[in-house]
Amino acid sequence: MNDFASKVLYWFDQHGRKDLPWQHDINPYRVWVSEIMLQQTQVKTVIPYFHRFMESFPNVRALTDASEDQVLHLWTGLGYYARARNLHKAAKIVCRDMDGKFPADVEALSELPGVGRSTAGAIRSIAFALPATILDGNVKRVLARYRAVSGWPGQSAVHQQLWEIADELTPAQRVGDYSQAMMDLGATLCTRSSPECQRCPLMEGCEAYRLAAPLDYPGKKPPKKTPVKNTTFLMVGSQNGDIWLERRPNSGIWGGLWCFPELPPEANTSHWCLDRWGVEPLEGHAWPAFRHTFSHYHLDIQPLQLILPNNPETVMEAGQQLWYNTGQPAKIGLAAPVASLLEQLQNRRTKLDEKNVTHDLM
Repeated sequence: MNDFASKVLYWFDQHGRKDLPWQHDINPYRVWVSEIMLQQTQVKTVIPYFHRFMESFPNVRALTDASEDQVLHLWTGLGYYARARNLHKAAKIVCRDMDGKFPADVEALSELPGVGRSTAGAIRSIAFALPATILDGNVKRVLARYRAVSGWPGQSAVHQQLWEIADELTPAQRVGDYSQAMMDLGATLCTRSSPECQRCPLMEGCEAYRLAAPLDYPGKKPPKKTPVKNTTFLMVGSQNGDIWLERRPNSGIWGGLWCFPELPPEANTSHWCLDRWGVEPLEGHAWPAFRHTFSHYHLDIQPLQLILPNNPETVMEAGQQLWYNTGQPAKIGLAAPVASLLEQLQNRRTKLDEKNVTHDLM
């Protein structure tokens, strides 16, 4: 075993995290789900989602049998929802084409929706204890600093150089522990903005530390101005409190999730209601606008609450629209800002009901 891997594993044995939920009862399914959840998401955020997911879908067949709505419902708030849809698709492939058994080969794993080369390497090394290389964001940072690799890892030449270094340093023994140790090292010590070099087992051989410039590696993504888009959320409710929701297309933001209808800020909401239901809203209230930020743009949202006569009749395409009962909410996937607004609507309705009860008792 090379000196680099020996130091990493010694540190992991002494200080690494070993009590994370996916580090128990290790099997390919649990490792796969955790690795998908951990893509671009911190451990502390993932833990409660992983617990709930395992309770509802303890194995790949249970996940296959679930509806997409059930899967997205448990993913609500975790973000990057394409991961959940790909997880569901991959489960069906594993059950249909592989008799419910995950392959141990990196190439075969990489063919599953949502599984890239690094994720496949993590599954193979951790779940099957077979040699494989990983290169997630944390590992890129550790290796870029250790070898002082200049440039942004998103550039193909830099990315390829880091893969070559990762392949060179990955040991043939204790491969599962090594994969977890490298991810742990990047997450806990070799962090993006506050690396704890004095506690790092790789300090003596680290080129970035020798140059007294750990924050210079890896190179940063070229700056790009974040655009801002504007939209209006139509929170259309009936007098009995039901809220109209529509399922978004699978492609694009919040793919497959249930959301409020959206209109451009200049659109006429009365005309929209007339076209949709043949009635005008009885009343309308603008709520405070707020900003929701994606990785590539800001979305400024203006919520507008509209009250219609009780559930006006409309032609509904199966599985694409619904009247949502906030008092008995359906288990469906909701975009995070939609879930928050629905909760506020329910709270306001509850307070109004309590006020009315108090008034009746006087």
